[in-house]
Amino acid sequence: MVLPLVDEHKPKCYLCHEGFQNIEGLREHQNLAHKEFFEENEKQPNKGPAPGDVTVF
Repeated sequence: MVLPLVDEHKPKCYLCHEGFQNIEGLREHQNLAHKEFFEENEKQPNKGPAPGDVTVF
């Protein structure tokens, strides 16, 4: 879906690409429609350095 340039300033859900008038509407939509996605991905373990990463002192 391609939005016209006049809608580029409006927030858009990155899961379903639905546009909203303000950020509060987007937050409400994500809490209701995509609740299970955010609950599942919230519990990810802390990320550390990947194998082969080099630390510079």
